[in-house]
Amino acid sequence: MRLHHLTITAFGPFAGTERIDFDALSDAGLFLINGPTGAGKTSVLDAVCFALYGRVPSVRNDAKNLRSHHAPPDRSPEVVVEVTIRGRRFRITRSPRWDRPKLRGTGTTEEKAKVLLQERRAGEWTGLSTRFDEAGQLIGDLLGMSAEQFCQVVLLPQGDFAAFLRADAEKRRTVLERLFATEIFTGVETWLREKRQETGRAAEALRAAAASTADRAAEAAGAGRPDLDPGALAAWAAELAAHMDDVRAAAEDRVAADAGVLSAARAAAERGRALADRRARRAAAEAGAAALAERAGERAALAGALRDAERARRVLPLLQAAEARAGRRDQAAAAVARQRDAVTRLVPDTADADVMRKEERARREEAAVLQQRRDDERRLAAIDRELKDAEDGGRDLEAAEAELVLFLTDSPRYRKDLADRLERTRARLAARPVAESAVETARRRLDAAVRRDALAAELAEAEEEHRAATDAAQAARDAFQEIRQAMLQGMAARLARELTPGEPCAVCGSTEHPAPATADRDLPDEDTEAAAQAAYEQAAEDRQRIAARLAELRAEHTAAARDAGDDSADDLRAALAAADEELIGLTAAAADAERLEDDLRQVDAEYDEARDRQDEVKTALAENRTLRVTLTADALRLRTALDEARGGDPTLEARIRRLGDEADLLRDTATAIERLRAATDDADAARREAADAAEAEGFPSVEAVRSATLDDAAHEELTRRARAYDDEEARVTALLNDPDLAAAAAEPPPDLDALEAALADADRTHQAVASARDRARHRHERLAALAAELRGHAAAWRPVAEHHELVSRMAALASGDPAVNTARMRLSAYVLAARLEQVVAAANQRLARMSSARYVLEHTVERAAGEKGRHGTGGLGLRVIDGWTGQHRDPATLSGGETFIASLALALGLADVVTAEAGGAEIRTLFVDEGFGTLDEETLDEVMDVLDGLRDGGRAVGIVSHVAELRTRIPAQLQVRKARTGSTLAVTGAGQDATAARTTGTIS
Repeated sequence: MRLHHLTITAFGPFAGTERIDFDALSDAGLFLINGPTGAGKTSVLDAVCFALYGRVPSVRNDAKNLRSHHAPPDRSPEVVVEVTIRGRRFRITRSPRWDRPKLRGTGTTEEKAKVLLQERRAGEWTGLSTRFDEAGQLIGDLLGMSAEQFCQVVLLPQGDFAAFLRADAEKRRTVLERLFATEIFTGVETWLREKRQETGRAAEALRAAAASTADRAAEAAGAGRPDLDPGALAAWAAELAAHMDDVRAAAEDRVAADAGVLSAARAAAERGRALADRRARRAAAEAGAAALAERAGERAALAGALRDAERARRVLPLLQAAEARAGRRDQAAAAVARQRDAVTRLVPDTADADVMRKEERARREEAAVLQQRRDDERRLAAIDRELKDAEDGGRDLEAAEAELVLFLTDSPRYRKDLADRLERTRARLAARPVAESAVETARRRLDAAVRRDALAAELAEAEEEHRAATDAAQAARDAFQEIRQAMLQGMAARLARELTPGEPCAVCGSTEHPAPATADRDLPDEDTEAAAQAAYEQAAEDRQRIAARLAELRAEHTAAARDAGDDSADDLRAALAAADEELIGLTAAAADAERLEDDLRQVDAEYDEARDRQDEVKTALAENRTLRVTLTADALRLRTALDEARGGDPTLEARIRRLGDEADLLRDTATAIERLRAATDDADAARREAADAAEAEGFPSVEAVRSATLDDAAHEELTRRARAYDDEEARVTALLNDPDLAAAAAEPPPDLDALEAALADADRTHQAVASARDRARHRHERLAALAAELRGHAAAWRPVAEHHELVSRMAALASGDPAVNTARMRLSAYVLAARLEQVVAAANQRLARMSSARYVLEHTVERAAGEKGRHGTGGLGLRVIDGWTGQHRDPATLSGGETFIASLALALGLADVVTAEAGGAEIRTLFVDEGFGTLDEETLDEVMDVLDGLRDGGRAVGIVSHVAELRTRIPAQLQVRKARTGSTLAVTGAGQDATAARTTGTIS
């Protein structure tokens, strides 16, 4: 992670907008954040942490309002940071919650916290998220650290680590748990604890199931339950099942014996019931024979009625035919009567058919004459239609004439309006070349602005690349000079290696060599020097090439900016859109001019056509009036002749239809009189034939035939009654002739009550014995099932109980139970102790240098005297070994300066371990906060050497302090100045003149 720029507005003590160019500060490698107490040095670090994580370090995060109290009421608090993380450049803008003045009225309203996360892509800032969770997740994942870890690793708060150094194990554990991901080990402890409870519940459930099954077995057998031992319970249940098997066998034998007695009693009762039934059937047959003898007369009457009905059936068809012919005669008489009532008004004698035929012919002849006048009536109808069409046409012609007169009157005014509009449109079209030129100019400036903005992004990347190349060239130059310096310093040692005892020295000529020079490290050779020089020359060449490219980009950007002017690309796009809109309007005006010219030509053509049409309409209207006069005369002549022909009838057709209807009535009446005469003769003949047939069958009259006739239902009922009598007689005769019934009647009647009582006694005895057998069988089956169930419970119970015991021991071990854990350390505490060992090892590498090898930190698992803590929280102790005295010291006995260097070493060691824990994320900007005022000059030199070493790999280290001596040691400084109106920031001594100029322009 590398910081580039930080902008702070109305945040903490800063009332206005302060901008920090960390690139300028980072060029120096080591820089100082300096200012008086309370000016806001730590607030700069708070702003960095707030921008990245939305919170500030330590207890300051509990503050409800991060907005500056010095800022104007309407100024929005905001922090913007540009940072590179894992090769990706981001810009994060955050605003805390604050109360702004209402836009209307008095009072304030709450503004919610906001965040905007952007990434630099292809020279432009691209928005990624405005959600707090998404932005925090992305930054946390890329850095690989939580907010707490970031504050400890990047901000290195010395005050917190002095407290960490002196804290007891429980407080130290709280800090380490925030920094290291020990949740998985805490989860293992929780899982084992829950697993112990789970297996305990499972074992208890199986034990309870075995006890419940044993209790049910004891209840089924009526015996006591033995102790809850799986083997004893199974054997006891098997013994009870065997005993119940003997009881069941005895009950089976008793049931078999009582079944024979029940069978004999049931057979005797069935024989008695069968004998009583046969005797009852014989008595019923004798009673039925007596009843049939009493009904013999009724049977004879039924037979006589059936014979009379059969004779009447042979006469009935003739009688029905005579009745039908008489009915047809009556119908003909009724028809004649109806016709006479209708024809009375036409002829005086309604009984003579010949007179009616004569009157019919006369009317038909008159209708034939009138048929010839129908053509005149059709001609009159056609003339009426022609006359109506002529009148309608006349009205249409008169309306067309009026419309043409109106058009010829209004058309000149409409034509003048079109001509005026055409003239105005042509005048507007004169501005079209100017609009086209404006569009072309706006498009050219927009292209230049887009090119200018794109080049600005490339220029920024090129400047960043140039800075990196400059750093690389400087680093290669330093490495080359260091190698050359080492070769110069090691030249004496190299010459000393070539000395031979007794041989003269090539430098001084002496043959004695009392103290030849030695090298304290391996000396570089000429090849190493040549490689370093080549690397430096290549880096310098790369820097020059990138500088040339940077100059080209700056020239192109200047040219594009000159062509585009000061307007932004968005403003130029708006200007181009406006020019395009104006040109589109003028293009539409050209189309309007063409349309208006077409309309003028059409109006002139329509005017000429209307004048020609007016002459035609006048001629047609005169012809129409002449035709109407002629048609009116013809219609009057035909209407007079037709009125004479129809007489009193409304129309000629009505008179023809009336004559035809009267002729049809006369014809139908004559026909009806003729049919009545024939029907009367036919009915008299049929009546005589029916009387003769009745006499032949022995009936005295036709009425006797009707009396003897039966309908189908009555005939079927009499037949059914006769058949039922015959069937009953046959059934009674068969029963009286049955030898079994006759033999039963001869035997004495059985004692059914005694037989039924004996059967009931035998059945009750058998049911009682069978119930006892069923109970014995059920108890035997239940005990056998319970014995199998007990064996299953015992088999399942034993391994679960053993597993529960194992899990309980593992849970006790992970929780630090002293009964099984001699170290009395929980699993999570053990893991944290391992992390603390790593931190101490990393811290000692720097503490030895800063303390001149006097002090060493030591991690211990022992509890300090009087130290208290939760069960299993040991293993996080710290002690200091004093190399001068060989004593182990409590960190609380260290002086202020000693505490500072020990705490700083511990903080740096923890930063190394947390960085490795986070996946080795590169931290290229670090801050060390206060504590340097407690150091003597020699110790301060050692500490500064250690901090200077942190710059390896291009890292920048910022020291937060108000110590005056540091201002002389560190030229690159971020000065924090306080005033009544709020604090301000200024960068001094950072980089070369160009860098300083850039910094001055970006710091308010």
